[in-house]
Amino acid sequence: MDDSPAAVAETHTGIVFFAGDRAYKMKKPVDLGFVDFRTREARERACHEELRLNRRFSPDVYLGVADVCGPGGEPCDHLLVMRRLPAGRRLSTLAAAGAPVDDALRAIARLLAAWHARAPRGPGIAAAGTRDALRARWTAGFDQVRPFHGRAVDGAEATETERLALRFLAGRADLFAARIAGGRVVDGHGDLLAADVFCLDDGPRVLDCLEFDAALRSVDGLDDAAFLAMDLERLGATAAARRFAARYAEFAADPAPPSLWHHYVAYRAFVRAKVACLRHAQGAAGAAAEAAGLTGVALRHLRAGAVGLVLVGGLPGTGKSTLAGALADRLGAVLLSSDRVRKELAGIDPDTSAAAFYGTGLYTADRTGRTYTELAARARRLLRLGETVVLDASWTAAGHRALLRDVTEQEHADLTELDCRAPARLAAERVRTRPHGASDADPAIAAAMAARADPWSEATPVDTSGALATALAQALAATRPAAG
Repeated sequence: MDDSPAAVAETHTGIVFFAGDRAYKMKKPVDLGFVDFRTREARERACHEELRLNRRFSPDVYLGVADVCGPGGEPCDHLLVMRRLPAGRRLSTLAAAGAPVDDALRAIARLLAAWHARAPRGPGIAAAGTRDALRARWTAGFDQVRPFHGRAVDGAEATETERLALRFLAGRADLFAARIAGGRVVDGHGDLLAADVFCLDDGPRVLDCLEFDAALRSVDGLDDAAFLAMDLERLGATAAARRFAARYAEFAADPAPPSLWHHYVAYRAFVRAKVACLRHAQGAAGAAAEAAGLTGVALRHLRAGAVGLVLVGGLPGTGKSTLAGALADRLGAVLLSSDRVRKELAGIDPDTSAAAFYGTGLYTADRTGRTYTELAARARRLLRLGETVVLDASWTAAGHRALLRDVTEQEHADLTELDCRAPARLAAERVRTRPHGASDADPAIAAAMAARADPWSEATPVDTSGALATALAQALAATRPAAG
């Protein structure tokens, strides 16, 4: 017999009574806009739906639905009957205490990815995963939180959260369409919180699937996983959240860009901030502080996940290609090189020499124009798919830079311009001694380019004369100052 003491827990939509080895969950008769449980029939439907849906994840926990009868024997309410699980094995409790949870998170990631692989799909489910559907959910949340600006959340942070979220969505229709086409939008869990996951000796139990709105449960699998990662971060287990994200992506074979992961974590944080605001309005102690903290999580991820285009330029020998590669690695960005694109357009292997006098051969004004036009086209496609792009080129012509500025503005992305600089003698020595690669520049070409280069006052100068780590730190500071 379970000798755990009786207890009661309350959420914004329900009350759970714990007695012996059972837990009994009752729906509150509330109308919160996104859920309406005011009638007994609505609460009964929700209990049976919750039973059906949660048995997909933890069939041995969800036992049935019981009627609560009045004096005349007629049902007046309903209870979801569950097996009571040990509170000390909650993932939230373990994570907050700094207990080792890596094995459990690996199992949870595998369980979630396995469900997503076989979960229901279809046009109705996919419709909830479109860019416009997500934007509508964000907008509804912003409207619900707006009355709490200055009361439960910082008004400036909430306003910036709204701006960054809508800006990301404005330029990413192709990304969301590709996710739907790839079957990534499924009937998932929809409300995956660490407090609803129990780490038992025979494997995790995942509880409390979202039951009251199928559209809110129709999510991108990455969105489903991001909810738990967000909650782990809220609990201070940021490293564990990152490892869980990596494991889910591995088990789900999901190649999503980092920006989408950040966006979904931000969305889930803001959803919970909205819930905390509602609980604050109901008088819950500490809810305002929780809402403020979650809004901060959302804002950090939106900043980190902002899609960007980085122009890394400079004369030959300034180390721009080395810096561009290191920066792309650090940002998880796609690297495009003008030297490689130029030779691809000519049908030449990038490492094959095409050396010629300045302005001749592959380096005529016409071929150079075609190269930069192709760079812009490739960058545009990648930005629309949520990828941050680093473009390695000289960028000595103002017209080429203007072309990419237009692309960045049109695709709702951030633009960073970096001008690599090194003493002329050092740059010349680097050109003379570097191993052969895609670049065909020699000291004479470098001198001709320097003589014809347009001023680049918009760029942040980066000193590349010292260690790569020093130059990379300068580049990162200019690229993501708000994200850190």
